[in-house]
Amino acid sequence: MDLVFRDVEVVDGSGGPSYRADVAIDGGRIAAIVKEGAAAGCQRPTARRVVDAEGLALSPGFIDMHAHSDLALLRDPGHAAKAAQGVTLEVLGQDGLSYAPVDDRTLGEVRRAITGWNGDGSDLDLDWRTVGEYLDRLDGAHGGRGIAVNAAYLVPQGTVRMYAVGWEDRPATASELDRMRQLVAEGLEQGAVGMSSGLTYTPGMYAPDSELTELCRVVAAYGGYYCPHHRSYGAGALQAYEEMVALTREAGCALHLAHATMNFGVNKGRAPELLALLDEALDAGADISLDTYPYTPGSTTLVAVLPSWASEGGPEAVLTRLRDEETAERIRHHLEVTGSDGCHGVPVDWDTIEIAGVTEPGLVEHVGRRVDSWATARRLLLDDRLGTTILQHVGHEENVRTIMRHRVHTGGSDGILQGLKPHPRAYGTFPEYLGRYVRELGVLSLEECVAHLTSRPAARLRLPDRGLVREGYVADLVLFDPQTVASGATYAAPRTLPTGIPHVLVDGRFVMDDGRRTDVLAGRAIRRSPA
Repeated sequence: MDLVFRDVEVVDGSGGPSYRADVAIDGGRIAAIVKEGAAAGCQRPTARRVVDAEGLALSPGFIDMHAHSDLALLRDPGHAAKAAQGVTLEVLGQDGLSYAPVDDRTLGEVRRAITGWNGDGSDLDLDWRTVGEYLDRLDGAHGGRGIAVNAAYLVPQGTVRMYAVGWEDRPATASELDRMRQLVAEGLEQGAVGMSSGLTYTPGMYAPDSELTELCRVVAAYGGYYCPHHRSYGAGALQAYEEMVALTREAGCALHLAHATMNFGVNKGRAPELLALLDEALDAGADISLDTYPYTPGSTTLVAVLPSWASEGGPEAVLTRLRDEETAERIRHHLEVTGSDGCHGVPVDWDTIEIAGVTEPGLVEHVGRRVDSWATARRLLLDDRLGTTILQHVGHEENVRTIMRHRVHTGGSDGILQGLKPHPRAYGTFPEYLGRYVRELGVLSLEECVAHLTSRPAARLRLPDRGLVREGYVADLVLFDPQTVASGATYAAPRTLPTGIPHVLVDGRFVMDDGRRTDVLAGRAIRRSPA
């Protein structure tokens, strides 16, 4: 054998009790599992390398169901931010905005729109145009170097609408809808696992339900799933969840709810209402799952909180409106008085908004500070050309804990890796689950939590040989210490790597070895399994 973990506590991802065993790896797969006390005559496996795993736990690699590493994986293929957490697969193309499929115009526009998420890409050769070409680039083609962890991709509905319709707030014409159907189908044929939306982000939010339903019919035909950042996480949040459930049921499409939180003061303590809604749909036969991160603040771009009408026409149109005093006053009124749809229908409380990152070096003094007024926010948007990222301190701990216990819950970091002071979830989500919410608080048992982070997302992604510690399965594995695993990332030092995760394997190869990042790039693009 290539490798044996000797005397390890196997937390196999099923949710069942852990057990002690020797686990052998060969040729990138789990070759043998010999449980302690196996029948006499069952020989313990030997290997070229034996790791004494006494006191450690072995689990499947963690699957990040909501990641924003679309360019970060190309910029830094070593990707220690996720590899050190035990993440062996992450799902990209989130919130309806990413970099494929595009033409030259659309690529330029989407780069501007999500500079705060991924940088502007000027340091990379963004030479792909289709989903398939982007996935090939992740695999190491076209000058790529390969990647440390595996990656799956969702067709971004907002980018598709940008491509076919533009930035106008209107229904698509029949020919434009046909073009969007074609783009979604092509993306799925080329390997995407589903479609995402960002329905508080322009231009995706301009799509009516009828348009989204038609695109979801295409997704369903390919056996994919729909992953919406729905229309509100604040005022009207429950109605927004109901809308997504009804829409996907009409389309016959599986639904995965992105960062399924209940935020802002209007939703404090209301998580049980959300779960009751989902349970009713699940009991009636709906195919639903969700992901969350174990933190209370959210993270996005500052421009995202503006009312949608202010973003019609694209980034340059936003800047023009911000420069005009009369229009800027209208924006302020929507934000502070009526409640902007970009801020989830809730009047903005500037004190809850903390600057996480800027693109202009001369503005770094603002990072880590709270926004004190619309005047400050407006100046930042103009001077940083919409590239500012923020933390929004609007969540509730009781909602976080209630939702993470649910039977269809999975883990997602929603990690934005840009900025001087990003949200610590980018570097800490998975050890935060294991250390704080399992060991310290007992919100979940270790076996339950590992199932949430491994087999459940693998089932949503239709991966037949990942997400469990089973003979014959791909050896994407994490070895961690249940007594010491912890997130090192804090709001003050968000790029600190976790502790208590000495070994991480992707395809049977060490990407983390004795707590250190190796030079192994064993990840690849994980393409949609046939329907």
